[in-house]
Amino acid sequence: MKKLPVVLILFVGIICLNSNWQVCGQDKEAMVKYTPDFRFNDGIYLNFEQVKANNPIPKAKILTSTDYNDKDFFKNLMSGNKIYFYDGMGVRQEVEKNTIWGYARNGIIYIQIQGNFNRITFMGNICHFVADVTSYDNRYYNSPYGYYDPYYSPYYSPYYSSFYSPYSYYSPYRQNSTRNELKQYIIDFESGKVLEFDLDNTELLLMKDSQLYEEFVRLPHKKKKELMFVYIRKFNEKNPLYIPVAKSE
Repeated sequence: MKKLPVVLILFVGIICLNSNWQVCGQDKEAMVKYTPDFRFNDGIYLNFEQVKANNPIPKAKILTSTDYNDKDFFKNLMSGNKIYFYDGMGVRQEVEKNTIWGYARNGIIYIQIQGNFNRITFMGNICHFVADVTSYDNRYYNSPYGYYDPYYSPYYSPYYSSFYSPYSYYSPYRQNSTRNELKQYIIDFESGKVLEFDLDNTELLLMKDSQLYEEFVRLPHKKKKELMFVYIRKFNEKNPLYIPVAKSE
């Protein structure tokens, strides 16, 4: 078997190397660094993978009686229980509204929490947003005074009295109390996990940058709570988010 000339081998190697550079360059060009001017593709995002790919179900493929240019398009669309659309093969599909991740309107992402859609106001590898949520507290009566019941036992029932406690008694007012409140959340853009914006979760996500994490954990407890958002901003500046610019089909 004849050996290939060294010059030919070098020539082929250079061609392959150049082609790899081009491929890498094309991949890099397909992603852009996120800035506040970036606009996501409008449409319905069924899951977080579609958000990461910037590839929603576009409005043109959604079956609805609302005009696509209507400023209340998504509001009207979300007023029903189901959403109908055509998939990539042109097959009609349907999904429950409460199962979708969210949508993008005018390039801005909205995430669904408890059936409501909340704008993500701070985008990056760590996102931040505020949501109006309903919380439940069974310690309170549904009484005119709404006071705390220190003697409440979850094991007591007026109909099944096998459990006895001198402090357990039936009250017609005892019910689960609900209230609406604004809560802050953060999103790990790598995994898509939505976490409450507290000190433990902030430290958890900052661990991905060892330098920032060590700097943060050395702070006094009170200072850490004051600077949580500042360090999330620092994290995003050091670890910028890149988003595909591929147009949705």
